[in-house]
Amino acid sequence: MAASSEQPILLIDGYNILGVWSQHRNGSAPAEIFENIQELETTKLHLTDALANYSAFQGYQARLVFDAQNRQEKGICEPFTDALDIYYTDYGQTADTYIELYCAKARSRLVRIIVATSDRAQQLTVMGYGAEWMSALQLVKEMAATTTKIRSKQNAKKRAPSRLLSHSLSPETQQKLERWRMG
Repeated sequence: MAASSEQPILLIDGYNILGVWSQHRNGSAPAEIFENIQELETTKLHLTDALANYSAFQGYQARLVFDAQNRQEKGICEPFTDALDIYYTDYGQTADTYIELYCAKARSRLVRIIVATSDRAQQLTVMGYGAEWMSALQLVKEMAATTTKIRSKQNAKKRAPSRLLSHSLSPETQQKLERWRMG
C-alpha cells in the first residue's frame, strides 16, 4: 500500500485478540479463560489499556472492534484515548464484516491499514484490499515488548536524574575523592 501522511490505522478484531491475549498473559487453556462475565469485562479493560499504550507508542490510530453481542442497537464508537477507539458493530454485523468493509472503503484513501486477527479468511480478504495483516499472537507479543520498553524508559528517567558519575557515588566516596582532588 502506498505511504501517506496520515497515521497508520490498526484495526483489531476484539474477541479474537482477547482470547490470545488472555492465554498469553495467564498461560491458561482456552476453556479456562473466563469464569464469568465480570472476568471478561475486566480482561477487556486490561486489554484496552494495553492497546492504548501500544498504539500511542507506535503512532497508530487504533480501533478495537467488538461484535454487537446481544445488542439490538446501531453500532457505536467510543473514544478511549486519542490513539484508540472502541467500536461495537451494528446489530447482526460481525467484527470481521466491519473490518473488511472498512478496508474496502479505505482502499482509495491510500492510508496504511494493519489488521490484527488470526482468522485466516479475514486475513486473505483484507490483504486483497491492500491492508497489512498481523496475527493475534504477533500483536500480543509486540504489545508486551512495547510495555517493557515503556517501563524501561520510565525507570531510566526515575533513577538517572543526572549522567554524572559523581551522582552515583556514595557521599563517603564523594568526600574521599574531593579530599584527593584538593591534595
